[in-house]
Amino acid sequence: MATAGDQTAGGQATTGLGEADVAERIAAGRTNAYDADTSRSVWSIVRANVFTLFNGIVGACFLVLLLVGRWQDALFGLAAFSNAIIGCVQEFRAKAALDRLALLNAPRARVRRSGAEIEIAPAEVVLDDILVLRAGDQVAADAEVLGSRALQIDESMLTGESDAVDKPAGSEALSGSVVVGGEGEARVVRVGADSYANAFQAEAKRFSMVGSELRSSIDRVLRWVGWAIGPIGLLVLNAQVQVAGGWGSVFQSGRWVQAVVNTVASLTAMIPLGLVLMTSIAFAVGAARLASKQVLVNELPAVEGLARVDVVCLDKTGTLTVGEIAYDGALALPDAVPGWESALGWYGAAPDANATARCLREAYPDPRLVASATIPFSSARKWSAATLGDTGTWVLGAPEMVFGARATDVADPLGAAVTRLASTGLRTLVLGRSPHPLTPAEQEAELLPADVEPVAVVTFREQVREDAARTLAYFGEQGVGIRIISGDNPRTVAAIAREVGVEVDEGYDARMLPEDQEALADVLERHTVFGRVTPDQKKDMVVALQSRGHTVAMTGDGVNDALAIKTADIGIAMNSGAAATKAVARLVLLDGRFSHLPDVVAEGRQVIANIERVSMLFLTKTTYATGLAILFGCLVLEFPFLPRQLSITDGLTIGIPAFFLALMPNARRYVPGFLRRSLSFAIPSGIVVALTLAGYTLTCRALGVEMPQLRTGSTIILAIVGIWVLAVLSRPLNRYKVVVIGAMFIALTALFTIPLASVFFELTDPGEAAAWVLTGYTIAAICLIEIVRLFHLRFVRRDLRATAAHRAAV
Repeated sequence: MATAGDQTAGGQATTGLGEADVAERIAAGRTNAYDADTSRSVWSIVRANVFTLFNGIVGACFLVLLLVGRWQDALFGLAAFSNAIIGCVQEFRAKAALDRLALLNAPRARVRRSGAEIEIAPAEVVLDDILVLRAGDQVAADAEVLGSRALQIDESMLTGESDAVDKPAGSEALSGSVVVGGEGEARVVRVGADSYANAFQAEAKRFSMVGSELRSSIDRVLRWVGWAIGPIGLLVLNAQVQVAGGWGSVFQSGRWVQAVVNTVASLTAMIPLGLVLMTSIAFAVGAARLASKQVLVNELPAVEGLARVDVVCLDKTGTLTVGEIAYDGALALPDAVPGWESALGWYGAAPDANATARCLREAYPDPRLVASATIPFSSARKWSAATLGDTGTWVLGAPEMVFGARATDVADPLGAAVTRLASTGLRTLVLGRSPHPLTPAEQEAELLPADVEPVAVVTFREQVREDAARTLAYFGEQGVGIRIISGDNPRTVAAIAREVGVEVDEGYDARMLPEDQEALADVLERHTVFGRVTPDQKKDMVVALQSRGHTVAMTGDGVNDALAIKTADIGIAMNSGAAATKAVARLVLLDGRFSHLPDVVAEGRQVIANIERVSMLFLTKTTYATGLAILFGCLVLEFPFLPRQLSITDGLTIGIPAFFLALMPNARRYVPGFLRRSLSFAIPSGIVVALTLAGYTLTCRALGVEMPQLRTGSTIILAIVGIWVLAVLSRPLNRYKVVVIGAMFIALTALFTIPLASVFFELTDPGEAAAWVLTGYTIAAICLIEIVRLFHLRFVRRDLRATAAHRAAV
C-alpha cells in the first residue's frame, strides 16, 4: 500500500493511495468537495424578489382587509403576488439553464489508486491523490508535478496568459487549468476551498443585487411612501373614525370596519403598485427576447444595465479572440535552403506537437519524414529540434532563444524580419537548420546543435472573433468607452486591439500600474489597452473607473475574470467560460457571440425609455393619492373611494395601457435622471387631481349629495382625467396608441353601464347636480394638466441639454 511517503519527486510513477488512505482522508475532511456555485442560489432569488419593501407594505394592507372580511377590496394584493412570481420564475429559469450547462460541462478526474487508474468526480479527489494528466484533462485540484513527458498546461482561465506553460517535475499544476500537450503525474497538495480556482469563487460568491436605476428610483419612492404612510395613515384613520361617529361609538356601531377600509384605500392608492409590477414585466419580456437571441439574463434588472454603461472592459482572451492561435505565414530568409517547408510539415504532424505547431498542419502537409533524434519543445527554453533523415537538424523556436542578439539586430536579415513582424503584434518563431545530426549528448543536455543558421520566420496570430470589430464599432458610435485588458504581452494585446478597430499605438504594461486608486483612475482615463494584468488588478481597474462616476461593464470567460465581473455594474460571461464566472455574471452569451451586445443595449433602452413614460402615470397617482390622504385627513372628510373603485381607475387609466406602452419599440438613448424628469410632471399633475377631487367633494357635500353618489362621481372624474393624462403622455399618438386609449375608454363605459359590474363596484347615478359639478371640475382639471405638460416639456429639454453638456465636459 502506497502512502504520501512512497511518492518520489523524480517523476517516477507511484501506485497512489490505497483504500485505507482514501478513507482516512475522507473522514478527516481532506477532500476536494466544494460547494462551487454554478448559478445563484434559490434563497438569493427568493430574497431578492419576495422580501422587498413594496411587498411588505402591500402585504400588510392586504392582510388587514382579509382580517376584516373585505376580500373584494383586496384585489391590489395580486400586484405584489404577481411581481414576486414574475421575478422568481424568470430568474429560476436562468438558474436552471446555468445548472444544466454546468452539468453538461462537468469534468472528470483521472487518478491512480492502488496501482490502477480510475476516473472519479473532481469532488472525490483527496489530498495526496496522484492525478494522471493527459491532453484535454482539466486539473481537478492544485497539485505538484511528479513526472512530466512534455507536459504543457493552459492557465489562461486563471491568469489570462494565453501561452501554454511547460510543467516539469516539481512545478505546480493549478486547479481549473487544462492540459494541452504531453502527459504527466501530479500529487494533490491543496483541495476544496484551499485550491487556487476556488479562492476566486469564495469572494465572488457573495451575493449582491445588480445596479438598476429603474429599480433604485422606484425603491426610493417606496421609501418615501414608507416613511409617510405611518403618520398619514393615522391622520386618515382618525378622520374616517370621526366621520363614522367618533372613537367613543365607532366600535359599538361596527362602523370601524368601513373606517379601516377607507384608510386602506387611501394608503394603497399612495403605493405605485402597477409601476413595480410593470417594471418586472418589462424586464421579464426583455429577458425572454434576449433568451431567444442566446443571451441568458441572470437577474432581471440586468436587462437595462448595458444601456446605462459608458465604459466596457473587455478581456482579450476568449472575448475578443476565440482563445486559439492560427498560422499567419512564413517568410523565407535570403540564405534559405530547400526542404524547409517539409520540415514545418513534420513539426505540424508530430505526435507530440503542441498547439502552436499543430497550426502548421493545414498549410504544410505531412511529408512522412522520420526523425532519428529529437529534443521536445519546452516553454522554459522555447525551442525544439529534430534530425530529419539526411537533411540535417531543424530547430523551431523563439528567435531570441535560438539566435540570441541576432534576433533583435535590425542590421541582420533575421533581426530585421523578426522586429518588423513582431511590431505588428504577430507571434514569431524562427526555423533554423544545422547540417549536423543531434548527438546523444546534445539530446541528454537539451543543447542546440552546432552551426544553426536561420532559414525562415514563421508568424502566427490569435483568431479574432469575426463579430468583435463590428461590435466595438457600435459601442464607439454610441459614445461608450472601451478598455481592453489581458494577461498577455502588451504589444500582442495592442495588435489585437488594432485588428478589431481600436486606434492604439502601444499597450500599457500593467506591472507599471500605480496602487493608489486616484492615480490608477488617471491612467485608465488616458490609456485604452493593458497587458500583463493580474486578476486582482482587473478588479481594481473596475473599481477605479467606478470611482470616476463611470458605469462599467466587464466581459470575460476565465476564473481570473470572476472578481472583476462580480464587481462591475454589469458582468458579462461567455458560455465557454468557467462555471464560477457564469454564476456571478449578470448576462451570459450562450453562443459566445459578442455581436449580441447591441441587442442587449437596444432592449435596455426600450425598457428604460418606456418605463420612464409609464412611470409618470403611476407617480401621478401616488402624488394625488398622498395629497387626498392629507387633505381629507386634515378636513376630516370621508374618503371618496372604495378600494375596489380605485382598482377601476388603476386598471383602465394606468395598469392595462401602461402594459402595452411599456412593450412598444423605443430606441431613445439612455439619459440619467429618470426619476427627476418623471416627478417634474407627476407632482404638479397629482396636485391638480387631488385639489380637483377635494373641491368636488366639498361642493357635493354642500349640495347634500349622498356618499355612494359622491364616490361614483369621484370615480368618473378620476377615470376621465386619468385617461386624459394617458393621452397626453402617449403623444405623439399613432394608430397603436389610439387603439389602446380608445379600448380603455370603451371598457370604462362598459363598467358604468353593465349592471353586474355596477353592483360589484358600487357605482350609482351621481344625480343631476353632481353631474354638472363633476363636468366643470373635470374640464378645469384637463386644462390644468395641459399647462403642466407644456412646462414639463420645457423642463425636460433644458435638463437633457444640461446632461449632454456635463457628459461632454467629463
